[in-house]
Amino acid sequence: MELRLLRYFVAVAEERHFGRAAERLHMTQPPLSRAIKQLEAEVSAQLLRRSATGVALTPAGAVLYERARALLDQAERARADVAAEAGAAAITVGTLADSAEQAGPLLAAAYRERHPRVRVRVREADFADPTGGLRAGLVDVALTRAPFDTAGISVRVLRADPVGAILRADDPLAARPRLRVADLADRPWFRLPEGADPVWSAYWTPAGPGGAGGAGPVVRTAQECLQAVLWNGTVGMAPLTRTPPEGLAAVPLADMPPSRLVVAWNRGDANSAIRAFIRVAAELWGGAAR
Repeated sequence: MELRLLRYFVAVAEERHFGRAAERLHMTQPPLSRAIKQLEAEVSAQLLRRSATGVALTPAGAVLYERARALLDQAERARADVAAEAGAAAITVGTLADSAEQAGPLLAAAYRERHPRVRVRVREADFADPTGGLRAGLVDVALTRAPFDTAGISVRVLRADPVGAILRADDPLAARPRLRVADLADRPWFRLPEGADPVWSAYWTPAGPGGAGGAGPVVRTAQECLQAVLWNGTVGMAPLTRTPPEGLAAVPLADMPPSRLVVAWNRGDANSAIRAFIRVAAELWGGAAR
């Protein structure tokens, strides 16, 4: 019985819905459904009752769920114990958009100095997952930007940055000292990927998906957002932490709350290497847990 199949099953059992589980696992529904059917064939039992509103565990599924959670926990502890015994503790850090660029160098230097034997792997996510891979269990800790759905996730705010509209430099609004979201309501706004976190989407697209001026292109990274503005005149938004590239202008948005740079981790799932990462980040910026 593959741990991969058990991980998929646990996601469906906890989400009670194939669509939400697929989003959590960053995969599409068809392969997830096939994986669950393969697992049911292996154990010769129906594990889930499917309906129009979602799924429910059968008695056999409830038993497997408890065992699967224990097995996955044991596998993770075994991996951590082996790494510790080998003297090669390791963590995977998820990053998003400009988070690594803005905070990464300072944090990396401080962490390496204090914990030189910990191997750090970095995984970059896109706008579809503002948790940087935490929700899908792909990373141990994330350097990202709030707000997003924090169910089961702890965050520590490192810094709050003002947000501005990103416009072409020749746009008449680019000459204003500041704007409000309503000033841009008739412009085409960029769109976020389908299934993106609703809290995240509501913050970054305050004019609604596409805006009143028509739907702009779907963007998955900060660079794609900038290119959409440059080539199509789409309205973009970004933290005002650096000068925009040539041909673009950033105008502060007076009615937008600041964008918070945060370190995030799954609640109750912080080993010593993760705790050390959180501690170093908090010491650098004086962050507080939320």
